[in-house]
Amino acid sequence: MKKRCFAVMAAAVMGLSFLTGCTGEAKNEDVKPETTDNIVSDPDNTDRKDVNTENPAENTDDNTDKATDTPENNTLDNEEKNRTDNLTKSDNNADNTDNLISVGFAQVGHESAWRMAATTCAQETFSESKGYNLVFVDADNNPETQKEAVRSFIEQRLDYIVIDPIVTYGWNEVLKEAKAQNIPVFLIDRTIDCDDSLYVAWFGSDFEGEGEAAGAWLQTYLEAKGRQDEEINIVTIAGTIGSAAQLGRTRGFGKYLNSNTNWTRLEEKDGMFTEEDGKKVMKEFLDSYDNKIDVVICHNDNEAWGAMEALDEAGISYGVNGDVIIVSFDAVHDGLKRVLDGKINADFECNPLSAPYVADAINDMENGKKVKKKINYIDEGCFQAEDIVTRIEYGKKTMRMLTVTEKMLEERAY
Repeated sequence: MKKRCFAVMAAAVMGLSFLTGCTGEAKNEDVKPETTDNIVSDPDNTDRKDVNTENPAENTDDNTDKATDTPENNTLDNEEKNRTDNLTKSDNNADNTDNLISVGFAQVGHESAWRMAATTCAQETFSESKGYNLVFVDADNNPETQKEAVRSFIEQRLDYIVIDPIVTYGWNEVLKEAKAQNIPVFLIDRTIDCDDSLYVAWFGSDFEGEGEAAGAWLQTYLEAKGRQDEEINIVTIAGTIGSAAQLGRTRGFGKYLNSNTNWTRLEEKDGMFTEEDGKKVMKEFLDSYDNKIDVVICHNDNEAWGAMEALDEAGISYGVNGDVIIVSFDAVHDGLKRVLDGKINADFECNPLSAPYVADAINDMENGKKVKKKINYIDEGCFQAEDIVTRIEYGKKTMRMLTVTEKMLEERAY
């Protein structure tokens, strides 16, 4: 991979000064996320569509015949001059692009506020001003589209590839193709099931830990409310079935379902991480279980907003002092606003600002250094509406519960 000197210098400067909202420290772990067992998945989903990629059209008209000096030909002269100027600008832009580090980013889609924050951060991090040429593809939650996008990055011989995988399975073949072309691959947010020699590093959230944190909070919260011996009926609006986030959060929370014999998970359904599907699934739960639901677990804030709409329409109270406890994940700004308003009882952060960590790793590689860790967890917080649970303990971790304030919202980067 041929690089220009100033691109490396720009990448080094980038490591010191990210744009506002793209900051934070990553926690490094040596332990690879465990293989998922007995979790709902959908490996047989065959409703796919191929990516439609087009090569920019090339202007090959090199004719520059001179015209006689007439009004009509003056117009032709001006058009020819504009065409030539545009070709010159295109050539200059191509030269400028050659001086940049090229990065292909295959994003999941645009299904949530969290996802849009992650995309914005990546676009800011891998900007031309920081020495990068970013080739961005929104896969619109279609796994095959995403894999074809990665193949297009390989065909373009980009310097690096970044993937936020839609699903965990089916990645070995395309990653082997990238490795054969000596193109380093980084994973962010979600993990995949593959030979870990096929990618350089992963940066993202401890999804199983998030699920455990939610279970630990609910257990402690019910104890504080004197409800630890009650029969608690729980429904889960899951994220995209088969995604690392869905699998990890379901597995983590499941540990507390198993240890609390008075808890019953009535059902788990796919809410696709969207408000629309969250509302649809919540309506189905209400039709099936009437007033028997005590807790709704939503795998992201958008699903929680949809669930709240369905509960509002059914005339069922929720949140602080409500009939239904709502637990959510992501903790984006608007999600925490609902926590502050007492609509969501607790929200567990999934940090979307992982792109700067990838940029740091690329900068290391550009300078001949090795990326130290394969698995890199990003710092995340736990938030609640009531100042009732001081801290939670799960596994070997102790986490402080943060009660949301107006000041906290004002200082929120996303």
